[in-house]
Amino acid sequence: MAKFTKMFSDPLERKIALNQLKNILVTFVKVAILVGVGYVIVSPLIGMFVSSIASAEDIYNPMMYVLPQHPGTDKYELVLLRLDYFKTIGADLIYTCTLTVIQLFICSMVGYGFARFNFKFKNLLFACVVVMIVIPSYTIMLSLRLTFQQFDPLGLMTLINGKSLNMMGTVTPMYIMTLLGCGVKSGLYIYIFNQFFRGLPKEIEEAAFVDGAGVWYTYFRIMLLNAMPSVITVTVFSIVWQFNDTFYANLFMISEKVVISKKISTLASVIANQDKILNVTFQKQYTNAGIILVILPIILIYVILQKQFIEGVERSGIVG
Repeated sequence: MAKFTKMFSDPLERKIALNQLKNILVTFVKVAILVGVGYVIVSPLIGMFVSSIASAEDIYNPMMYVLPQHPGTDKYELVLLRLDYFKTIGADLIYTCTLTVIQLFICSMVGYGFARFNFKFKNLLFACVVVMIVIPSYTIMLSLRLTFQQFDPLGLMTLINGKSLNMMGTVTPMYIMTLLGCGVKSGLYIYIFNQFFRGLPKEIEEAAFVDGAGVWYTYFRIMLLNAMPSVITVTVFSIVWQFNDTFYANLFMISEKVVISKKISTLASVIANQDKILNVTFQKQYTNAGIILVILPIILIYVILQKQFIEGVERSGIVG
């Protein structure tokens, strides 16, 4: 008791004790916030996973709480068959990764150009990039649909074939838009690269130019390598948004054999028609199993690249 009283009578020790108490309280609040936010984000996934492995006895068992008493993988076995999972996910990943590579190449060059070069109408063109970020895709969906339904740039198709080209039902519109820097969220990626390249010192390029390096060599061998955190950030964003995209897939009528996310919307009806499972609760279990299988590749990609992704977000100037 005397030691305790002495500690609080000494101003220095009292200050140290108060600082320790403050640190403990701050740590507790941080942990509470992280656990709360994590629960809000993860709990739907946990609920879907539990539902997907629960048996019929568990569904109608009022004593079951959180974990099923008779778990099974039969839902996943049927969903793998009905989704033609491995073939479809392979085609989707090839489609997604090729679009991502194109976006990295195009958006990084555009971002570098805005960050390092001065040219006419630079501010106007960058304003167009910002408009790409702000304006919803729904506002231009009709014009996009008509453009690729009757694709005829400069009248060349009519001159050659006598009619315009209908690209509906193919992935060609997505590749054309991505090559022209107008793909899914391309405006945001250009902005990320622009912010990152602006933060790199110009002395790096000046030293390369003194050594005789050209613009393209400097960009590919020096600047792009230094921008690797930004590249990782854009890679993760692009893969996730391309993989989950259903807006453009439905707009251009891309086959569900290429975009697996479109198959999820019809999975319940397919199982009802082919397997005669008409109970809505059971259909929801199969749908949950399908959703878990579809998001699994994205979770694996994020787990592998999470450190580089967080670093890239911090250094790209888009925090907050």
